[in-house]
Amino acid sequence: MASKNVLNLHICIVGAGMGGLATALALAKEGFQHIDVYEGASTLGFVGAGIQLAPNMARILDRMGVWKDIEREAVDLQDTSIRQGSTDQELGHVDLKYIRSTYDYPHMVGHRSSLAGSIYEGCKREKTINFFFATEIEVVESYGPRPSFKARPRKGGEPYDVQCDVLLAADGVKSTIRDQMLRLANISAKIVDTGQAAYRIMLKREDMANDPELLELLDKESVTRWIGEKRHIIAYPVSNKQIYNMSTVQPDLNFAAAPSATYTTKGSKPQMMEVFGDFCPKVRRMLDLVPDGEVCEWKLRVHEPLPFWVYDQTALVGDACHPTLPHLAQGAAQAIEDGAVIAVVLSKLPNTSPEAIHKALKVYEKVRMERAYTLVELAAASGRAMHLGEGAAKEERDRQFAALKDGKGPVPDKWADADVQKKIYGTDVVKVAKEEFGAIYAKL
Repeated sequence: MASKNVLNLHICIVGAGMGGLATALALAKEGFQHIDVYEGASTLGFVGAGIQLAPNMARILDRMGVWKDIEREAVDLQDTSIRQGSTDQELGHVDLKYIRSTYDYPHMVGHRSSLAGSIYEGCKREKTINFFFATEIEVVESYGPRPSFKARPRKGGEPYDVQCDVLLAADGVKSTIRDQMLRLANISAKIVDTGQAAYRIMLKREDMANDPELLELLDKESVTRWIGEKRHIIAYPVSNKQIYNMSTVQPDLNFAAAPSATYTTKGSKPQMMEVFGDFCPKVRRMLDLVPDGEVCEWKLRVHEPLPFWVYDQTALVGDACHPTLPHLAQGAAQAIEDGAVIAVVLSKLPNTSPEAIHKALKVYEKVRMERAYTLVELAAASGRAMHLGEGAAKEERDRQFAALKDGKGPVPDKWADADVQKKIYGTDVVKVAKEEFGAIYAKL
C-alpha cells in the first residue's frame, strides 16, 4: 500500500467517458483519497450501441469489482462468421470457445450503456470520488508542478480556478488539453479524418419477431461480419439477446458541409439503403427495419500518433492520445488499460515531489504507448483487408479465409486472429506495470 502522503494527492480527471471513469475507479481501488472528475455534460446519460467486452478489459473490470454486473447482461460469444456482403456466402469461420479457457475470461458483447453505467455505479460507491457535472474546462493554466485549470459551470456561475497535484486528461479525441499541451512543445498533431463513417443500429427483438431468418441471428451467440468493397457490417446480439446490434463502416460522403467539430449527423435512410444496396436480402431487410428519422451517422476520426503523453504532472488518457478505428474492438479496452496502469504507477510513488510524479507518469507512458499505437495500426490494417475491391489482394485474402476451414493460417480479420488475440488478451498491463515499475522508474 502506498504511503499516506501519496494517497492524499489531489488528482483531477477531465472527462467522464470510459477512460475517465475507469481511471477514477482504479485510483479509488488503490486507496487514493481525493479524486475529482470534471465532466461537461449535465448527467451521464449513457447512450450508444453495442460494444465488445474483450478478456483484457474484463480482467481489469473484475479486479475493480464491476465485471459481474456487466457480465450478467452480456452475451458470451462462441464463434464468428465472416461473410461476403453481396451473397451471404461464408468466407471464414472462427471458433471462439477457447478464449475463456485460454485467458480466464470470455470474449463477450454487451451494451455500451451497461459497461459505462456499471463503472459509474462502481465510482459512486467510492466516497473518495467526487463528480463535477456541467462543468467545462476552459484552459489549463499550468501543467505543473501543481497543475491548474479554469473551470466554468455551464449553467451559470463564475469560472473558478482549480489546482491539483496530478491532472489526467480523458477528454476524448477532441481533447482541448492535448491541443494546448502540444502547442507548448511546438508540436502540431492533427485529428485525421479517415474517410470512413459508421451507422450504429440497434434492432429490438420485436422488430425482428416476424422474420425467422433474422431471429436466428439474434438467438446465436455469434458475431457476423458482412464485407464488401470499402464497406462492412459487424453485428451481434446484446442485452440478453433482446437487441441485435449492427455497426457499419462505409465511405464518409455525408459530412462535407458539416463543421469540422461535428462527429454525428442526421442520416438519410434512403441513402443508407443505397450504400448497402448490393448487399444480400437478409442484410437489407435488417437495415430496412430502422425507422425513418432515426438514422444517425458517425464520422470516424483518429489522431496522428503523439510523441509524448505526459507533460510535467499532466497526462493524457484514452482517446485523447490514442483514438482508434473500431475494427479491432479495442477502443474502450485500451482506455480502461490506461486508467488501470495510471493507478498502479501513482500508487508506487516513493514520495509526492513533482519530479517523482512526473517520472511515475512517464512509466505509464512507457508501459502503454507502444502497445496502444500497435493496436491502432492493427485496427487500421484489418479495416483495409475487409474493404478490398476485386483484384489479387482480395483473392489472397479470400484464400486465407478459405484455409480457416481447415484450421490453417492467419485470419485477415485481425480481431479474430489467434496470434493477435494472444498479443492483446494475453498481456496483463497491470501485472506489467507492477513488475517493471522499479526498473523503468530508475532509468528516467
